[in-house]
Amino acid sequence: MDRTKNRPIPSGTVSSSTVMMISLAFLITGSALLLWKSNLQALSIGLFTMFWYNAVYTPMKKIFSLAIIPGSLVGALPPLAGWVAAGGDILDPKILLISSFFFIWQIPHFWILLLIYGNDYDKGGFPTLTNVFSDRQLKNITFCWITLTIVIALSINFFGILNFYVSNIFLAIICVWLFSESLKFLRSASDIKVNKNMFIRINIFTLLIITVLSLDKLVKLFLS
Repeated sequence: MDRTKNRPIPSGTVSSSTVMMISLAFLITGSALLLWKSNLQALSIGLFTMFWYNAVYTPMKKIFSLAIIPGSLVGALPPLAGWVAAGGDILDPKILLISSFFFIWQIPHFWILLLIYGNDYDKGGFPTLTNVFSDRQLKNITFCWITLTIVIALSINFFGILNFYVSNIFLAIICVWLFSESLKFLRSASDIKVNKNMFIRINIFTLLIITVLSLDKLVKLFLS
């Protein structure tokens, strides 16, 4: 793939055996830190995330064009690991909602990327939805997933996650902004520049959501 050919392993800058040793070192060190500074539950989630990405999602990408859907579990688990590491209940609706947001967000994020690099994925031998749907159909599907992402983000306002009214207002403004941008994306003709702009915007959206959640908690701690 042209998009990835200059990365360290494909370009031959770093050998796969060296990467394996580095990975094992990170695995052992990270696992030890999780167990030492948090708890067994957080370690279990971390190890399961590693297993799911490497043993399930990565091989699945080579045979299944919808691999991103089960693969998105990888992005939903880290917030859950942090929650239980801090002593939270793994079944608390608040963290399940936040994890759901990160799960859903990854799907339109990837499909916009697919609209940009569909031919490159074909070149790499990966089955993709660009071989099943036209660009217009895939854009329509992606818009539906973006809308679902926005709905879940707005739901944060109703779960008692945020502490301040201003945080709820900022979150609502961010969601309205992304919906407006996604409508422009939906109505536009298929164009690489438009798709790249939408890819940037959905990433900014998630960064802003994280920022609102983080600042809300930090201010609450500061005022406590």
